[in-house]
Amino acid sequence: MQTASADEAHDEFFPVVPAPDNGSLWQAPTDLEQYLYRLSRAGRAYGYLRTLAVEGVYYPVRLDEAQAADEDERPMLTLPLPDGRTAVQVYTSGLLPRPHPHLVYEYASLGALAGILPDGVDVLAVNAATPCEEYFSADDDERETWLDLHHELFEPDGLGDRVVARRTGAPPQGPLLHGLACGAHLCFQNGDAWNTPHWHGMGYRGEVERIADSWGVHGREDWLAMQERLLERDVSPWYWDFVLGARAALARVPGTRVDPGQWRDLVASELRARAREGGAATDDPEFTGFVEQLCALVGEVLRYEARFRADGLLPPDGFVRTVAAWDIGRASKMARWGRGARYATESEMYTALERASRAARDAYGSWEEFSAGYVLGRCLHFDEEHFGSWYTEVLQAHRALAEDPESPWRTVPFATA
Repeated sequence: MQTASADEAHDEFFPVVPAPDNGSLWQAPTDLEQYLYRLSRAGRAYGYLRTLAVEGVYYPVRLDEAQAADEDERPMLTLPLPDGRTAVQVYTSGLLPRPHPHLVYEYASLGALAGILPDGVDVLAVNAATPCEEYFSADDDERETWLDLHHELFEPDGLGDRVVARRTGAPPQGPLLHGLACGAHLCFQNGDAWNTPHWHGMGYRGEVERIADSWGVHGREDWLAMQERLLERDVSPWYWDFVLGARAALARVPGTRVDPGQWRDLVASELRARAREGGAATDDPEFTGFVEQLCALVGEVLRYEARFRADGLLPPDGFVRTVAAWDIGRASKMARWGRGARYATESEMYTALERASRAARDAYGSWEEFSAGYVLGRCLHFDEEHFGSWYTEVLQAHRALAEDPESPWRTVPFATA
């Protein structure tokens, strides 16, 4: 499997976070680590373990071993202790360090960890060398407890549909933070911290499989091509914005309503004019069917916008000018997914995020406008006017992002990145 680059070497293999000075309370990266810190200080080890059963953990693996492993293999680093015992280090997501060119982190639920932990491991070290560290025996009885907690508490889809934000280690205000915010819909859906610059996602294997299965990206060249297509807004069909642009051309005053019949007529006439300029026959049945399809798209857009207004996604007089956000938002996440799969270097990820920020600000004037464009693009892609989960799930994300005080929409100015 291809690796993007080994030119970003550093010595941050494992997190090292000093305890706060003078007895002051620690400001943890996320709510998860803040809660584990309180449990650890209170000596509530079982409550700590229950939390891990809900959230899962990440464990370090050498990149070459991770790439060489078969589907059923789970290589794992072990650590000899001075007293002769052996430990495995695991971490919660907010404490994961900057990605390293030779080391990756894999995700496992606590139940899965009980099954893949190598023989001879005596100690599970959780968040070692941080203020919320905790240590557990890894004998057979303890692993049975992990499995019991897993069956009781773990939900495969239970970590999504939430706003997660880093309180430490996030970039400052600027294009990079704004570019991260452009992927907020997907971060909400997946339960990822929207503002983390050090991306591990679903773990190395999970990120590789995610973009292979959903995007057909199987290596660095695939990632580079897909990332560029998304940033150039070349993944969504061109004719979506063509139809929206025809309405904008008819609106003498921005924001005024356009007669749907005139809108359809302009779509049809512009398509025929383009065909004639290209030397194509305008009476070809396939072309005629395409014209009819785009004229029908006018009605589809109008019906979606009416629903958006009823649900508060658009203001009473609002409409969608462009669906650019559908590709831009996914470009923001593709940059991170590529980094997690080690197809992208850190600098390439940052550059892609900053380009996503510029593209979003060129196309929209607010996060609400950006979101409406993203939602319409998602609906045109998947929903087929069913107003089913493809719509209701992203509507839930829109509402949460509009209201949550830690949402990027409440913390990152749209137009001044």
